[in-house]
Amino acid sequence: MSRFVLEICGLTKAYGDALAVENLDIAVAPGEILGLLGPNGAGKTTTIRMVTGLLAPSSGSARVFGHDCYRERPQVMRHVGYLPDEPTFHDYLRGSEVLQFVAEMHGLDRTSRAARIGALVERLDLGEALDDFAVHYSKGMRKRLALACALLHGPQLLILDEPTNGLDPFAMRTLYALIAELAYDGVAVFYSTHLLDQAERVCQRIAILKGARLAAMGTPEQLRGSLAPGASLEDAFFAVVAERSASAPAESPPGVPV
Repeated sequence: MSRFVLEICGLTKAYGDALAVENLDIAVAPGEILGLLGPNGAGKTTTIRMVTGLLAPSSGSARVFGHDCYRERPQVMRHVGYLPDEPTFHDYLRGSEVLQFVAEMHGLDRTSRAARIGALVERLDLGEALDDFAVHYSKGMRKRLALACALLHGPQLLILDEPTNGLDPFAMRTLYALIAELAYDGVAVFYSTHLLDQAERVCQRIAILKGARLAAMGTPEQLRGSLAPGASLEDAFFAVVAERSASAPAESPPGVPV
């Protein structure tokens, strides 16, 4: 049995002659927070769509606990919580109804449903908004409601796409604390962001994509290690992205493992 929650092996997505993701290899262990970074068009969103089973790969595979993310999506999503960058909800459901619907879809019984919803509503400060239609929520409130939905069933892999986009500083602090607690409890976290300071603060290991390929991967310390003392993750990111052409092999800078 694999020691990884998520295994991405040779994952490739082609649209005609254009490659959106090429031969990607990444693994995420229980309790690990792995950041996915890259400029626009690098392949982050396509990778997430394949990992969540929304998009079929052209070749290679993404697996969660050995289940193929596309071919066995129902089994995979029992283990996965997904927070999209732009959550959307049915026009005629209130916040409380969205949570009830998601909990029922995950098969939670009445007692478990009430306990899980109550705890997440309190933690994410959703109480005052539950009677409003979710379509009228602000972007930050939609993000908080979607995060609650992602966590309701106790996932073992949490996929976060730009999770702080729209959140106020108080909600950000809550999110950071939640991620740390989940990782401590063994939940694997796949964290995609454009915000390098966030990645450096939150993630234990970071994968940098460029031109559809893996350009570098390692801990923040390893990524900074090839640069001058005092360099930041931002410095390392720009060094990797600037020095790699889209056609270059995905090799890491000296001292940075891929």
